[in-house]
Amino acid sequence: MTTARIDVHQHLVPQDYAQWLGAKGITAAGGRPLPEWSPESALALMDRYSIAAAILSLSTPGTHLGDDADARTWARRVNETAADLVRDHPDRFGLFATVPLPDIEGAVCEISYAYDDLDADGVVLLANSHGRYLGDPSLDPVMADLDRRAAVVFVHPSDLPGPTVPGIPPFAADFLLDTTRAATNLVMHDVPRRYPNIRFILSHAGGFVPYASHRIAAAIVAETGRNPAECLEDLRGFFFDTALSGSPAALPSLLAFAEPGHVLFGTDWPFAPEPGVAYFTGQLDTYPGLDRVGRAGIDRGNALELFPRLAKVV
Repeated sequence: MTTARIDVHQHLVPQDYAQWLGAKGITAAGGRPLPEWSPESALALMDRYSIAAAILSLSTPGTHLGDDADARTWARRVNETAADLVRDHPDRFGLFATVPLPDIEGAVCEISYAYDDLDADGVVLLANSHGRYLGDPSLDPVMADLDRRAAVVFVHPSDLPGPTVPGIPPFAADFLLDTTRAATNLVMHDVPRRYPNIRFILSHAGGFVPYASHRIAAAIVAETGRNPAECLEDLRGFFFDTALSGSPAALPSLLAFAEPGHVLFGTDWPFAPEPGVAYFTGQLDTYPGLDRVGRAGIDRGNALELFPRLAKVV
């Protein structure tokens, strides 16, 4: 087992942000109560699971609850909180900056601040923002700015723009569909080819993308007339994390589909509680379909291609 994992899917939940959500009547995300979080508890968890560094991101619902001004204010506050933590622990934490989509102007402004002033490692974008999915042409100004910066973009699911099914919490199935919709829409609108410098990471092994990739490609071909091999190439070109997906059911499809070097370690802590982290990390550690080189790539090496600064500190 490696002693220097890099976790690309770990969240922060600042106390003031959680209190703000609570004042808005939001006490859960994805069907799970907002978890307790602190830098100290994050570091302790990381030490228990051989995680040398974690790239922190804000989970759904993000900061845009309907008001642009509020969304900009809270995106800035969360990003500055996370940046302070990275400065205090540069060898343990990184930052995926949050942006207030669907506010395009606010998002571009926060991307500039995150990169130019906070030295962010990348940006987290929700798969959909109030029903507007990544890939929507209205988001092209954001994509153009991210492309200019050769950004790493972590795509995290949000609530589907529709009702939930009683008894089925969103994190169990809806989140996987949300990520799949975003990936499909990105390829449908040719974003990976129009903005080739962006490196997208799809959370939770890409949702249903690896398993349904040929079916998705067929749908894109029917809609756009594009070459099916090109569509599959674009889908395979995403990066994928293993959060809640290091199982003997999910890993064969993911590893058979993703480009070599495009699978990254993730936990989804603290929204995934520690027993979940233990279970899926343990399944990944004992999966017989990975050799030593492949396992080391997932644990650390593949992430270093995206975040080379961590090679010096972990």
